[in-house]
Order: sequence, then structure tokens, then C-alpha cells
Amino acid sequence: MPHRYECLLGSQPLVIETGAIANQADGAVTVRYGDTLILATVCVSKGQREGISMVPLTVDYEEKHYAAGKIPGSFIRRESRPSQEAILADRIIDRSMRPLINKSLRNETQIVITVLSTDQENDPDILAMIGASAALSMSSVPFDGPISAVRVGYIDGKLALNPTFTELTESSLDIVISSSSGAPVMVEAEADEVADEIILEAIKLGQEANQAIIRLQEQLREELGKPKLEPILIEAGAEVMEAVASIVGDRLGGVVHKTKIERQADLDAIEQELQQALEERFAAAEIAAALEEMVKKAVRSQILEKGTRTAGRGMAEVRPISCDVGVLPRTHGSGLFSRGATQVLSTTTLGSSSKEQMIDTISQQEKKRFLHHYNFPPFCVGETGRMTGPKRREIGHGALAERALSPVIPSADEFPYTLRVVSEVLSSNGSSSMGSVCASSLSLMDAGVPIKKPVAGVAMGLIAEGDKYVILTDIEGLEDAYGNMDFKVAGTADGINALQMDIKLKGIPYEVIEKGLRQAYEARMFILDKMNQTISQNRPELSKYAPRIFKLTVNPDKIGTIIGPGGKMIRWITEQTKCTVDIEDDGTVLIASNDEENANKAIKIIEDLTKEVEVGTVYTGRVTRLMDFGAFVEVLPGKEGLVHISELADYRVARVEDAVKVGDEVMVKVIEIDRMGRVNLSRRAVFQESEGGDGAKAAQPSGNRPKPQQSGFPRGDRPRRDQSRPHRPNSNR
Repeated sequence: MPHRYECLLGSQPLVIETGAIANQADGAVTVRYGDTLILATVCVSKGQREGISMVPLTVDYEEKHYAAGKIPGSFIRRESRPSQEAILADRIIDRSMRPLINKSLRNETQIVITVLSTDQENDPDILAMIGASAALSMSSVPFDGPISAVRVGYIDGKLALNPTFTELTESSLDIVISSSSGAPVMVEAEADEVADEIILEAIKLGQEANQAIIRLQEQLREELGKPKLEPILIEAGAEVMEAVASIVGDRLGGVVHKTKIERQADLDAIEQELQQALEERFAAAEIAAALEEMVKKAVRSQILEKGTRTAGRGMAEVRPISCDVGVLPRTHGSGLFSRGATQVLSTTTLGSSSKEQMIDTISQQEKKRFLHHYNFPPFCVGETGRMTGPKRREIGHGALAERALSPVIPSADEFPYTLRVVSEVLSSNGSSSMGSVCASSLSLMDAGVPIKKPVAGVAMGLIAEGDKYVILTDIEGLEDAYGNMDFKVAGTADGINALQMDIKLKGIPYEVIEKGLRQAYEARMFILDKMNQTISQNRPELSKYAPRIFKLTVNPDKIGTIIGPGGKMIRWITEQTKCTVDIEDDGTVLIASNDEENANKAIKIIEDLTKEVEVGTVYTGRVTRLMDFGAFVEVLPGKEGLVHISELADYRVARVEDAVKVGDEVMVKVIEIDRMGRVNLSRRAVFQESEGGDGAKAAQPSGNRPKPQQSGFPRGDRPRRDQSRPHRPNSNR
């Protein structure tokens, strides 16, 4: 039997329904807002997985092209690998739900979101988070929810709840707030140098708006919720903990203060010692789990009770920073950023507009001209692993850095290039995504890209026990793993461009967020100062290896002339000049080449192709065809005119072949363009003007104009009078 739950969100109703479809799933709901509709399902395996240390949760966000009335553009015409947008939606759902699922659960749990309909105005990702929470709440999964999510914009100086895609084009802020009934649990934001205060107000507005949706889900759970699974308690037993502690003693206090490499070596040695000493009494996994629990307690207690961090840093202290640019000889731009043991190399590559990424998803976006890609190879953490395509984490971190840098990228009108920045993490010990923001900013300036301002980023952390908490600036790997929050903030000196907050608690108070933003600003200014000491603005010139792009504007009616039948003309231009030629619908022509001479050649061809033939103008053209009545001459590329036989010379021409031949270059004057657009040319007029001394010159190749005989008549052109009729004998003789 269908059940319906509804509340008002902004100006439209949000509707959750269950019981009508997908009833074999452990939990299934549909969520509708406007004409956007998603299906959310949850399924749980009966058995439990062994040998894993985390909740086996999988989230799949399925974009169906039919939802937007589209047919996929791929060769097979069906959906295949998830798009970047789908992967990012997976991640925000996972990051919102995972902290609230019982950590001892080892049953395979899968959340599947299917976008069934989209009105191209309301983003389905918000509905997906609400649907996932509702499905989990009614399922047998031990879930400490429900949660809800909304989007907030900042338009014309005011916060806007759940803005549409159209409204977001005018917004300087796009922030998603996921929260429980008590506090935010996940925040994701893209902004254009927005102040901390506005970010905080947007989070508060989102938290308030989420409450009505959370109450709907609580009602759903009370009426239709299933009994929850009882997960097996997975903790190191008291006996093994006592045995490990007796051997380790107080050594961990000194270990956690060391650098990552030194610390890991010491911990490996301690674990090996424990395994040898306790292998007959406990399983290896139990010993390892007990040691990890002790390290976690040592890290947290050092911070909360003694006020000291790993490597002995202060709470708001940033690790040592070094920056370098131009480190690679042939790339268009490169930047190397190191912060402690985290090191990122970013490269910038410039290309023509034809290199823009085509987008084939259910969204309205069709192409992108700025791309940021992030790679995290296994060697950056001293491990081995398969080198396959980018994982979801890499795509997510790359997108976060892209959001941070996008507001400072010049527009296509200012800088008509496609830009690709790639960040290679060479060494990682926390905050590599923010390191990629810094390295990419350096790389863009090194490439000569006129970015508006440098951008830097930093990751903040939180250690909390009860009412006591400490906010950490520039967190390391251990502090991230054993802490309660990962709060990444990136921006310029004037405001925030991107923000991502993941909380491992049920929620945190606003004062923690506010203090975290303030500490992040201070750290960002410190990092920007270090970057500015290396390079503070873009280089005045592009790399000599980067293509130069020249911009022309032609009459849009002439686009077909440049392209030619079946693209014949534009292919010929490309082959002749070795340039890339891109043409926009508005008549903008972009010519890209590493050779300026070739670019100028292409410009000349295009200018000639689009130039209008003018009456009274003299052109040097090539004879293309001969007819009995005259010769056709190409005065501009693809544009011919007729020189009538009577206009071929300043004398009488008996046959066209006597004056010109195909391939000759001749100077001609346009004497008429008739009503049908036909061009009439004259060679005679050029000769006459040249002889009259008015400045016009014949300048024809030798042999084109026959020389007159000494008798004063042109040879072979004007017959003698006595040759014009038969000879008659004198009758008087």
C-alpha cells in the first residue's frame, strides 16, 4: 500500500512516497520536487564480511538519460560508466550517511539512487541524499539518522533556499548542507570569494530548512521502519589490549611526535615485536587492532590533554612550506608545492577551444573549458597498488580543487584557451587536495594565464571528547584518521572559493565551524604569503611551447564559406597552415598555432575568404577557366568574376587563348556586380589606368600580354585589312 509524506520546501512541495515500487528492497522510497523524481533503495546482505575494518557501504548514483529526454551520445547509445557529476553525488551521499551507520556493521550495504525524471531546474542530488536517508531509516540497517539536505545560494545580496539551475547562474554561492536534527554533518560549497560570515549564515539556514524534512522521515520510520540488525561488536578485547599495553608501555607518546616516515618505521617495529611475543595467544588481526586503538588514544590524548600534536606542532601551526615554478622544461606551466611530507606537482596545458570537454549527461551543461585532474598514485604513500583509472576519491579531490580555481580563471573573451591542470601527488601525509590547489595556482601563473588572484587551501581538523574540543590547522594523516572532522577551505585573500566539511560525529556546534573558518583564513593568508614569495602574478608571456591563439570576427553569414562544402575548405586551411581553426556561431574565429608565420598565413586566407568583392577595386587573381566569350578569374579565394573577351586587353582579342591561359596571374578591376551577384571584371581598365599614370599597375607575369608588331597592330589580334576579304585582280589590266 503506497504511503505519502509531504512538506513545503521553499516555494514547492517535497514529496516522499513508499510502498508503490521496488518493494523487494530492504528500503525503497521515491522523492519528488517539481518534476525531478528519484528512486532510492537500500539492500543489505544476510551474511557478514570478515577481515575488514570499516562498514562495507556502497553508493551508486545512476543517471538515466531518459530522465532528461535525451539519448546517450556514446556509440552504443546506452549509459555506461558514471559521469563525474554522478561520482560526486555518490560521494556526498556516502560522506553524509557513513558516519551515522553503526561502525560495527559488517553486512554488505548498498544504496542505489536512480534518477527517473529531471526538470532541468531542480538538481536531483539533493533529493538523492534525502531519499538515501529515508530508505536507510525504514530499512534494517542500524542508522543513527535520519538526515536531510538542502542547497543554498547567494543572489543579489540575499541567501536563497534551494535555488534552481537558472538562479544558480546568478549566484556567487552554491552550498549543500546535510544535517541531522542536531547539527550539520556534511557541507560542500562552491563560491566566488564569499565571506566567512555568509558561509556560516548559509549553513544555519540549511540546518533550519532540513528540520521539516527530517520530521517526515521520522514519521516514516515510526510507521514503516523494520527491526534493526544487531551487528557483532568488533573491538579489541580487554585481554589483548592489556597484553599489548604491557609490552608497548609508554613508548607511543614519543612515537607520535616524530615525522611520518620515522613514526611509521617505529610503529612497524613495535607491531613486529608484538606479533612475535603474542602470536601464540592472539590472532594477528587482534594484535594489530589493539595497537591501532592504542595509537589512536595516544594521538587524541596528546592533543586534548597535553596540547601537543604529531611532530610537535602547535594547534594553529602550518607545516613548513616550499614552492617552486617552471620545474618541467617542456610543459606550458608547472608548479611544485610542498607542505611537510605532502608534495604536489601541478602542470598546466593550454589548447584551442576545440579541446573543450564535451559533456554527455542529464545536466544542461554541454562543454567545459577549464579542467582540473588529480592523481594519487600508490607510491605517494610508500605502497604498491594497481594503476588503473582514477578512483572516486581522486575524482572528488580533483573536482574540489577545480571549484576552488574556477572563479579566478579568465573568461574565454579575455583568454580564449581551453585549460587543463593536472595535479600529481608525489608524497602524501594529509591535505593533498588542498596542496593541489596551491600547486595548481602556481602552475597557472607560471604558464602565463592571467588568473585574477592566487588561490590557496588548507585542511582543518577537530579532536573532540564530550564538551572539550581542539581545532587543528593543516592536519596530517593520523590527525585526519583519528580525528572527528576534515574541514577543507580554499580561496583567495578576499574570500572563500570552495569548502568541504566531513564530520565523523552526529554533528558539531556552529561555534566550532565559525572558529574553524577563522583559523582557516589565518592559515590561508600564511600560505598565500609563501606562494607570493615565489610568484605572485602570471608571467607576462606564455611559454614558447604553448600555442598562440589569434582571434578574428567575421560575418556569421560567411561561416559556411570558411568551412566549405563538407568541410573541404577548413580542412584545406588546416593542411596548408598546420593551424587549428575553431569557428563559433557568432562569427568568432580562433586560430591556434605554435608558429606565428603559419597563423598569419591562416588569417590571410580567412580574411580573403570573407572579404567582399568591391566595385572599382583592382585585384591580382588567377585564371581558372577559359570560355569562348571570356575568362574566369578568381579574385578572392572561392570568388570568381568574368573578364569578357572584349575586356581582356587594350586591343582587340580574337581568341581568349591568345591573351591568357589557365593558371595565369592577372590584374583585373571590378567594373560591375549585377543584381544576381555576378562579378564582371576588366583587364583593359587596368592597362588604361596604368598608361594614364593614375597609379594603377598591370604587374602581370611576363608573356601574358602580347607585344605589338612594328606595324603598330598587335600580332595575331587585329587582322590586316587586305586579309579581311578575298583578293580581286585589277579588271582594267
